[in-house]
Amino acid sequence: MKPVYRLTWIAARTYYALWHRWRAFHPERVPVHGPVILAANHASYLDPPLIGSGLPRAINYLARESLFRFPGFGAYLRALNCVPVDRDGAGAAGLKGILDRLHAGGAVILFPEGTRTADGQLKPARSGIGLTVIKSDAPVVPVRVFGTFAAWSRDMKLPRPRRVMVKYGEPLDFRALREEAKTCPKPRLKAIYQEIADQIMAAIAKLEPVADVGETTNPH
Repeated sequence: MKPVYRLTWIAARTYYALWHRWRAFHPERVPVHGPVILAANHASYLDPPLIGSGLPRAINYLARESLFRFPGFGAYLRALNCVPVDRDGAGAAGLKGILDRLHAGGAVILFPEGTRTADGQLKPARSGIGLTVIKSDAPVVPVRVFGTFAAWSRDMKLPRPRRVMVKYGEPLDFRALREEAKTCPKPRLKAIYQEIADQIMAAIAKLEPVADVGETTNPH
């Protein structure tokens, strides 16, 4: 971790411990080195730093391109490994930035739902993450955050002291679909993108806020 990232990481872990009594389940499932897509549900602004705080490696985050226009803040976002994307993250430049980080061996957090939930419930996944999975060849780890909607939903001005948790799932295997995508016709390719997105969202939905039997976990 670079100095600015490490200091922010320590501050975030301290904040989550003191204000939200956080827990992280099975961070050992995330590869320590090499490219990886962390695919998570999205309920709050608290989600990205919460997911990153549970891991011992630096993570790449997505941030709106407009935020980088502020000189000081833009430099800070770059120090936190943020990738500039347009409002919905669907632009070509944003996709290239994400793929560049993955091809360089980085870990990237993506939200299949595309935006924060308005009611705290999981939403259907958009096909964009399927496109990224096909083009990157990176392993995909499903991640689910718990409690962040109650702590800081989109209609709250400030976060509340509610408990939050994050659980990292087992990596998903998309080798068969990746192989098919190399030669299939375009209509089928688009269907594969959505199929991958749906499988990821289903894996996220299966995660529960407890340690799996017979495995260790990290209380912080």
